[in-house]
Amino acid sequence: MDVQVFGVKKNADTRKALRFFAERRVKTHFVDLAERAASLGELRRFAQKFGVSALIDDGSKRYLDRGLRNARMSDDRWLELLADEPLILKMPLVRQQNRLSIGLAEADWASWVSTT
Repeated sequence: MDVQVFGVKKNADTRKALRFFAERRVKTHFVDLAERAASLGELRRFAQKFGVSALIDDGSKRYLDRGLRNARMSDDRWLELLADEPLILKMPLVRQQNRLSIGLAEADWASWVSTT
């Protein structure tokens, strides 16, 4: 089983996700969003399942600094913004084949591990 984790090293939930999979000896591919942003196609995959609003961390410092609290944009525009500004994303984004999760979702991850 291989898992792809999108996040930044400074994010506590991202570190918890990496530790969760490491403790279970699951091979992870970490994509550091501070170095390389997630592709628009990858973000669309998460948005199709959870909706664009689930991807937005409205409590993040970057979100507040950009003054996005009252922003009204189309889903496509939000996805473009999230691709350009990955620090606005809710982290971690975790993908295992067609299974997806946003944020700290240990119960979901445990079910993924137990089914393999």
